[in-house]
This record gives sequence, C-alpha cells and structure tokens, in this order.
Amino acid sequence: MDGNMKLRKLKIKDALLMLEWMHDESVTMYLKTDFRNKTEDDCVSFISSSLSDKKNIHMAITDDNDEYMGTVSLKNINYTDSFAEFAITVRRTAMGKNFASFGMNEIIRIAHEDLNIKRVIWCVSTNNHRAIKFYRKLGYIQISDVPEELLKKYSDQMDLIWFEG
Repeated sequence: MDGNMKLRKLKIKDALLMLEWMHDESVTMYLKTDFRNKTEDDCVSFISSSLSDKKNIHMAITDDNDEYMGTVSLKNINYTDSFAEFAITVRRTAMGKNFASFGMNEIIRIAHEDLNIKRVIWCVSTNNHRAIKFYRKLGYIQISDVPEELLKKYSDQMDLIWFEG
C-alpha cells in the first residue's frame, strides 16, 4: 500500500477531513492542544498559513485518490542547532494501514536529507500507550538529551517520553 501513499502540501480541500480527527477524542485525547472547539475555518486558516510558514513544515499524508489521511510536521525548525520537533496525527480510518509509518519515515527523511537537520525529536504522554508502542515498533529510540528550547515548551507537562528519529 505504501506505493500509493504520498506526502504533499496541505490543501484547502483537506480542511473537513482535518476537522474530523480534531473532533475524534480517540485521536486527540493525549495531545497537548485541545482540538474540540476547532472549526472548519480554523483548519482553513491553519492550512493557508502553513503554505508560507518558514519555521514549520506541515504536510498531508494522502492515499492514491489524494484523500487526506493525516498531517506530519516538522515544527520549530532550528537550523542553527540542527533540530526540529516532529508531530503527526492521522484520521482514525487511516490507523493500522501504514499511513502513519509512511508519513513519519518520509518527513524524517526530508529533515535529514533535504534540510540537513541532524535531530528530529518529539514527545509523547506516558499514558499514550498506542503511540509509544507504535514508535518503538518502528525502532525509534527514547532519549533524555532534549534541547532546552523544546523542554521549555512542555514544562507544564510532567509524564512525557522523548523520542528521536
């Protein structure tokens, strides 16, 4: 199935399917942001601003019909210290179908090969067993050497596991 998956820039047409996962508590329950009150307009605004954002890269994971399955991101890209924060979310319908692993592997490849970013780092709640199992299954390693800039962003959250890819 991976042959039919691709990453592309987000498009306005993705807004409703993006909103779908935002309102799906099974997808968002362990995420830092509260997505419950997001609207289609919020999604359109996010997509529009992502197209010219230089500090973050947000891309759609799509199927062979160009249907949006989720978003992968490199956030807070720090070219000086050569690291970026990784983020991913996929629609429930995309789970278990390799969309997440494809998107993750591809955005990390882009970070390393195209952007020369040495470290791609992310955190996950210790309660998010599904995500932790997923990252470990893919062979990503748990780290403790996290840049201060990222630690500060999450200083209000206690039980986090950090990974690097």
